Amino acid sequence: MRTHHTARRGLLVPVLGLALAAAIAGCSSSSSSSSSSSSAPASTSASAAASSAAATTAPASPSAAASSPAAAGSATAIATITKNWVTFFDGKTPAATKVTLVQDGSKFATVLKAQQSSAQSQSAGASVQKVTLTSATQATVTYTILISGTPMLAGQKGTAILENGTWKVSLASFCGLLTLQNGGKPVAGCPAAA
Repeated sequence: MRTHHTARRGLLVPVLGLALAAAIAGCSSSSSSSSSSSSAPASTSASAAASSAAATTAPASPSAAASSPAAAGSATAIATITKNWVTFFDGKTPAATKVTLVQDGSKFATVLKAQQSSAQSQSAGASVQKVTLTSATQATVTYTILISGTPMLAGQKGTAILENGTWKVSLASFCGLLTLQNGGKPVAGCPAAA
């Protein structure tokens, strides 16, 4: 089984490798300041999500209309998070759109533009298995990175952040993927892991 996981990681390297190179080049002169919400780790523990009394969990697939306004709002937020997450990781989404769907997106404009020009990265995508609202402005997302529709990194945990009225892929989640491709070493422009 370990060989299978290693083979998948090897296929993912060309897709995110270009992003890593661009991140290092494009972000090396940027400051490392970030909002307090971006300092969360790339993966959120299940216990943290479970401890939130207001947490709402739902599968990513659309469901029947909710019976209460709060449930309807939760269903709408979950649907929006799912849509934005899939759009962000879709290799065919223009870089200008991706900048609006990731926290501190302008910091990564060069990275996202470089990804757009890579033929291999255009076959990338993501599927969302579950979204858990942990507050009015944050959610945990369980997702899978796909290459040409084939799962490469399954069961990943990320965070969505509501920023200026838009649900976005958190800086920690995006930087976690860039760091993975850099052999676990921090990437310039990304917050250091705690």
